[in-house]
Amino acid sequence: MMAPQAAGPAVNGVSLGVLIFFFVVVTAGGFIAARWKRPESMNSLEEWGLGGRGFGTMTTWFLLGGDLYTAYTFVAVPAAMYATGAVAGWFAVPYTILVYPLIFVFMPRMWSVAHAKGYVTPADFVKGRYGSRGLSLAVALTGILATMPYIALQLVGIQAVIDTIGLGGSGNWFVKDLPLIIAFAVLAAYTYSSGLRAPALIAFVKDTLVYIVIVTAIIYVGWKIGFGPTFHAAETKMNTKTKAGTLTGSFIPANANQYWAYATLAFGSAMALFMYPHAMTATLSSKSRNVIRRNAAILPTYSLMLALLALLGFAAIAKKTSIFGADGYANTQLAVPHFFAQVFPSWFAGVAFAAIAIGALVPAAIMSIAAANLFTRNIYRDFFRPNATPHEEARVSKIASLVVKFGALIFVLSMDKQNAINFQLLGGVWILQTFLAIVAGLYTRWFHRWALLIGWAVAMVWGTVTAYNQKVPNLKTKLVDGKPVVENHGQRHFGSSVANFPFTHVTLYIAISALFLNIVIAVLLTVVLRAIKAPAGTDETEPDDYYSDSVSPDVVRAEQASAEAAAVNPTPPRHAT
Repeated sequence: MMAPQAAGPAVNGVSLGVLIFFFVVVTAGGFIAARWKRPESMNSLEEWGLGGRGFGTMTTWFLLGGDLYTAYTFVAVPAAMYATGAVAGWFAVPYTILVYPLIFVFMPRMWSVAHAKGYVTPADFVKGRYGSRGLSLAVALTGILATMPYIALQLVGIQAVIDTIGLGGSGNWFVKDLPLIIAFAVLAAYTYSSGLRAPALIAFVKDTLVYIVIVTAIIYVGWKIGFGPTFHAAETKMNTKTKAGTLTGSFIPANANQYWAYATLAFGSAMALFMYPHAMTATLSSKSRNVIRRNAAILPTYSLMLALLALLGFAAIAKKTSIFGADGYANTQLAVPHFFAQVFPSWFAGVAFAAIAIGALVPAAIMSIAAANLFTRNIYRDFFRPNATPHEEARVSKIASLVVKFGALIFVLSMDKQNAINFQLLGGVWILQTFLAIVAGLYTRWFHRWALLIGWAVAMVWGTVTAYNQKVPNLKTKLVDGKPVVENHGQRHFGSSVANFPFTHVTLYIAISALFLNIVIAVLLTVVLRAIKAPAGTDETEPDDYYSDSVSPDVVRAEQASAEAAAVNPTPPRHAT
């Protein structure tokens, strides 16, 4: 039995060396990506922000896999399984299965209309479909707000790796966080240079490492621990009562309330996933509708990997893995990194740590690009510079992506990790409120733009307040003289992503309850606004646009303008060294 212990101050040189090696490899790949399928000019959002809309099936598969299955996923899902079991952790597996039939149906339509009209962001589509800059602004702001904590949580994954290697124990905050600062500075540099091509190329390395690590880990669990003992250890822990008299967790959902919580978490998360700007950006970068359909068919292989990964949380229980960090506090996010450090040789643990770290850099790059595109297209151009050239758009987006990255870095370094997690839960509530305007808009123009905007606003406020009111005891466990001591820090808000549906005792995912409110308000107000013939805005799309594979004239003009600008102000030629 492994006694609780904090991570030692010694740095694991072998694991650190392996991690640095892979970091150097992906850094070189990030800068080389600027030459990959390089057009005459990168000075447009079509090229810098969407990779020229030219990624094929395999590139899109790796890009979406690297984008959706993030470092935080690799750390948080097994951590949730380790801490509280199935309802909090395993729901991630069915939701990543449910999501692909959904995108098979509606994402080809989004790709076609975006391709036909030159849309770069979902807010571009909303503006064109409903003729409403206000609704477009709402979608853009929601996307940016929901993305920021998502980027920050990638840093939480890297921090877990840094702590496990032995670099997290310094009393000097700058020295402790320096590796994280360096990683994000390098990420910012090659993303600025290469745009979406950088994470697309790096995703090949990241996903290969992830598959190697997960398959090896599961073979180890089956061979050395045994699946029977693994599940038995998890069930025993979850059925053990805490000092407060409640069960530690849920090995499987035990009652109807947990069924509803589990089901709505899975279904709501599936609906929300491709509303995130980074998922939309990665999809719009593909070169055809069929690429999206093929990826909807083959991406579930990642869900199998995620299921195996989730079981590592139970394996950490069976191995009695310590989750105490270098600061002496218990942190469930350390369960998987510490498990790898505990049971594998240092060199292979280094490979696992590299997979997690690179798994943070890929989605962080895509997320920052997607958020920057939203700012540039739907805030800067729509409200400040309507006549901005493609070159200017690309320049502003590059700068905005730097601001987003370092904003997320400051956010996670200055706030408690639990607050970062709470804001990510809130991000899911927020982003789902764009579902009605975007997805319904792909099929019908019936909803009134003002009704959608008011429904969105009410749901955002209600969802935020409801999430804030979910209070739980803020307990922290610290090692004192080698013994775990529970510290009571009062209560914390945003303690859960589920709550009772209004006027009932049925527990649902807060985002689903807010979306229901959103839909009811939008339907009722649409009936009223259409009855009084309120201005409905102009729809600039045509029915054929939703099935189109043709190149947009706007895209052609943007590329021509960029090429002409490059001809007038050519960049110095690059020579191989």
